[in-house]
Amino acid sequence: MTPNAKPKMTCLQLTMAVMLNMLGSSIILMPTKLAEVGTMSILAWVVTIAGATTIAYTFAKCGMFSRKSGGIGGYAAYGFGKSGSFLANFCYGVSLVIANLTIAISIVGYLLVLFEWNLTPFEMGLASIAVIWLCSLPNIGGARFIGHLSHFSSYGIIVPIAILTLIGWNWFSVDRYVDAWNPQNLSLFDGISAGISMTLWGFLGLETASANADAVENPEKSVPRAMVLATLGAGIVYILANNISFGIVDNNVLSTSTAPFGLVFATMFTPEIGKFVMALMALACAGCLTSWQFTIAEVFRVSAHEGYFPKCFGKVTRLNVPVIGITIILILQSLVALLTIDPRLEQQFYILKDLAVVTNLVPYLLAFAAANVIVHREGADPKTAKHITIISSLASLYSLYALYACGADAMLWGALTTFSGIWLYGFAARSLEMKGMLRGEE
Repeated sequence: MTPNAKPKMTCLQLTMAVMLNMLGSSIILMPTKLAEVGTMSILAWVVTIAGATTIAYTFAKCGMFSRKSGGIGGYAAYGFGKSGSFLANFCYGVSLVIANLTIAISIVGYLLVLFEWNLTPFEMGLASIAVIWLCSLPNIGGARFIGHLSHFSSYGIIVPIAILTLIGWNWFSVDRYVDAWNPQNLSLFDGISAGISMTLWGFLGLETASANADAVENPEKSVPRAMVLATLGAGIVYILANNISFGIVDNNVLSTSTAPFGLVFATMFTPEIGKFVMALMALACAGCLTSWQFTIAEVFRVSAHEGYFPKCFGKVTRLNVPVIGITIILILQSLVALLTIDPRLEQQFYILKDLAVVTNLVPYLLAFAAANVIVHREGADPKTAKHITIISSLASLYSLYALYACGADAMLWGALTTFSGIWLYGFAARSLEMKGMLRGEE
């Protein structure tokens, strides 16, 4: 490392960070949502894991062949130029701004049960804002520090889940699991669709390996490896943890809990152990939120460097941390938190979660469509190019189905967000035109 080089994450640290991004953003409230669907949600896992595998593979190959910086936006640029790159970065950035609020809400939900608080909806909104600000402070330590923090905090989720998957079978009731198969009497298609938005939510974050490409050592090899390994690891954890929980706690109780894993451990052992697990998972979730906030800052920083976002997002400290950008993002998140306050904390989570999924799938589709151009332009052999084209097409079909499964309301607001991005690109395009950065696309 040269004297002026900035410390970067290793492949292992990136893998752990990506896996924590996925697990920490969804797993601690996941049993509650899936319990509403019933144990038939395991079928949604089959569909989602197949879809997530195609997504991870496509992104891994794009990362290997792409010569453009900027993560997903860089991939989209191959097929759609500056406008596609801007729209991918814009929608992805909006998605992360929203998604991180759901993580903060998850933490608040566990704290409510842990400390037996009884807060009003407005107070819960303020608590979510306080959590997201506090969890953003460690970002001033830079990429290497965030890598260490993610690695350490991940054990707050990994250890309880490992205990649950190893010995939870001792409390598992087959009858309880079977009785919870389809509590709402949904058709097979509707049951799978109802679970898809939540199961896919569990894998959103696999692309953060690409978003953090500039902050990792040897990105050409580290990014694809981290993406695939983290996806496989998270998939195994999700299936085991959720389905064991369904056989331990009655479905009607689990479906109304804001701290489902704490409830599971309290059922297995004692209420005190249940609260200890809640504390561990809340801390791990806080580490995840810190890592996600760092990822948002990177997305906005790279976008500012490309000329898409205001220059203030690109200003960094000596540790390469965009502090000004992080502060602006926090203000935006605070406003969104106040605007989406709901009497039921978990309902606020679901609303924001579905909107985040929709806005996240827009850059996915842009990148998958551009994969055909990437492999052609960067000289992939015909057999490899054909293989990648087929897999990216399957990833696109799954993403379109996931958009449908998110529901009409999420699609409406997601579409409005995307259309606003098209409008905003006009301002970025004017700036790029003045700098002569669009002439190569004419």
